Amino acid sequence: MNAYSERLIFLDRQLAERRELCSSGGSVDAFPPMLQKRFLNDYIGLMVCQRGRFQFTLNGRSFVAGAGETVFLSESAEFWVTDYTDDLLVDILFYHISPIRELLGSSVMTMHLYTTLTPEPCYVWNTGEEDDIRHYVCLLYRHQRAMHNPFDVHECKLLLLSLTYRLCSIYSRKLLEENRTAGHKIDTFIQLLRLIEKYYRRERGVAFYAGKLCLSPKYLSALSKSVCGYTVQELVFRAIVRRSMLLLRNSRKTVQEISDEFNFPNASAFGTFFKKATGLSPVHYRNAEDDFPTSTSL
Repeated sequence: MNAYSERLIFLDRQLAERRELCSSGGSVDAFPPMLQKRFLNDYIGLMVCQRGRFQFTLNGRSFVAGAGETVFLSESAEFWVTDYTDDLLVDILFYHISPIRELLGSSVMTMHLYTTLTPEPCYVWNTGEEDDIRHYVCLLYRHQRAMHNPFDVHECKLLLLSLTYRLCSIYSRKLLEENRTAGHKIDTFIQLLRLIEKYYRRERGVAFYAGKLCLSPKYLSALSKSVCGYTVQELVFRAIVRRSMLLLRNSRKTVQEISDEFNFPNASAFGTFFKKATGLSPVHYRNAEDDFPTSTSL
């Protein structure tokens, strides 16, 4: 069995088992059987075509990708490879955001901008960064097959985090090039996210962020809602909860110290806020065995 066949079998098994991370681990010369029939994709999907070309449908629409192009797939879409050339060489990666949601901060919202601002279910782009994306596919595959200790797991999460930030950068740059109106919205929204990341520990009102951006609170609220479906205050609250989760699981800070960090009047108020957002009290979340709660979509 050659390397291509081995990678395809491994990738097909991962997809069939709905693993959180499914990687070809390098180039393959065909598509796994799971992708050559209707596949309900609930992943972030990447396919870098090095050679040849392939045709696929997404939600019933036909697309073609050729050498030097990368396919970016959105979540919650029906994907199906319908044809490919004999000289195909492609790298494939599918992954869920959930394992790194705590680490992402507000930038996770940018992963969904291209589906909320344009009607396209996917993009086929020549980004100039195809080699870098392929390297991520290979590195993630190695760590996926060798997760024997906590260090491997954490390194894999950091690689996914780094790749996700790279995708955010690509999306914002390419959409700005293709659609100036959408690009302006993206640029303003990303500026808002940066401000939230900087000030969310002490500033929760839309007026503060609108002032920093020289916009009216009403306009900024409408823009945020139209881009990601959340108000400015909801984005701030989500940033607080994500950071709280990280501190509860990965630090020795007390609930009172965490409450003080976010300027809550007392630990009880912080506990009420956290439980409303996650369904668990801070203490129960800290002691829970699962790495991530299932009752919140943060």
